[in-house]
Amino acid sequence: MGVWSRLRGAFTREAQIITPEDLIAMNRGLRTGGGGVLVNNDTALRHSAVWACLRLRADLISTMPVDVFRRVSGVQVEVPKPPVLVTPGGQRVGVKEWLYSTQVDLDRAGNCFGVIVERSGVVGPDGRGLPARIDLVTLSDVTVRAKGAEITKFIVAGVEYDPWEIWHEKQFTVAGLPLGLSPVAYAAWGIEESLNASKFARDWFGGGAIPLAELKNTAKKINKDEAKIAKEHFRASVRDGDLFVHGNDWEYKPIQAVAQQSAFIEARQFGLTDIARFFGCPSDLIDAAVSSGHITYATITQRNLQFLIMNLGPAVSRREDAMGRGLVPGPRYVKLNRDSLLAMDPEARARTLQTRIASRTLAPSEARELEDLPPFTEVQLAEFDRLFGSPRTQPTTATSGATP
Repeated sequence: MGVWSRLRGAFTREAQIITPEDLIAMNRGLRTGGGGVLVNNDTALRHSAVWACLRLRADLISTMPVDVFRRVSGVQVEVPKPPVLVTPGGQRVGVKEWLYSTQVDLDRAGNCFGVIVERSGVVGPDGRGLPARIDLVTLSDVTVRAKGAEITKFIVAGVEYDPWEIWHEKQFTVAGLPLGLSPVAYAAWGIEESLNASKFARDWFGGGAIPLAELKNTAKKINKDEAKIAKEHFRASVRDGDLFVHGNDWEYKPIQAVAQQSAFIEARQFGLTDIARFFGCPSDLIDAAVSSGHITYATITQRNLQFLIMNLGPAVSRREDAMGRGLVPGPRYVKLNRDSLLAMDPEARARTLQTRIASRTLAPSEARELEDLPPFTEVQLAEFDRLFGSPRTQPTTATSGATP
């Protein structure tokens, strides 16, 4: 029975307790092997590609400004944000830290959990007050009791909670399962291979970076006791980087660390790209080697736009939907400002703003606000008129060629 069938079977039996780590354990149960590195949500962070992917996605999503809107006569109007979208974890945890932490859990485990410790006076869709404060909890502290696709209880550090007392956000969902799928679980083989390769290299070159070697007495045959003494003397000498002094009766032959060193390096490089696919990050963005050579883009904006559309945009939309349904009253909705990701170089930004002002889709005051500048003062406007003339007295394209 495969891991998928085993997980689905676990939720078809009544009141089974499942944790986000169970998927990893089930997946591991299908593998055979010795005492290598066992991958879970914590050990996976030892891999640089996993860390880089999680950091990149969480960095970008957590720094997108959070805005709340509603439509009035068909027009989108911004409205004040509730406190839960300013300091969701109380005064010590702002929205950026809260979004970062939850995004890391979503991207590595497919789920994030928090205890709703305060509620507002605004009634939500379930008839209770909307959350006013959500204290996030560690994934390993959470278990879920479910009946089919319906969660009946959450258990956090041994304490039982009803579903309405817990904030549960998920991604990588499939029909019939109450939990999101864990990328770490499905990428475990690739992560484990790379971590074991690193462990092998570390163990091999441990002890002063001296590889395993053969120490042979060429003058006589020695017994086990003599071999043990010679081995201890040699080890004591080289352990601290000292020299091993011997006569012409001893021959030292280092053994190469890896017979096919190029294949070893290629396997580790492939592991970076393979893991990047699981965690939704292009390899070049985490400084992993790209097999087809260097990928170049005309502008930074083009690269960021492709990453937003192909990799990050769907996750952002899901988060907007989850926060809009659970944290603000209808008909309000939440939007994360994606424009913060589409950073442009100064020249391209200036051209874009100029084009939008000329096409009457952006007011000069709005453009200055985007540049963190206050609106023009009367003194500044007068200076423009003195240097360039008043726009009202300048001929337009339509009238400049007309005959009086």
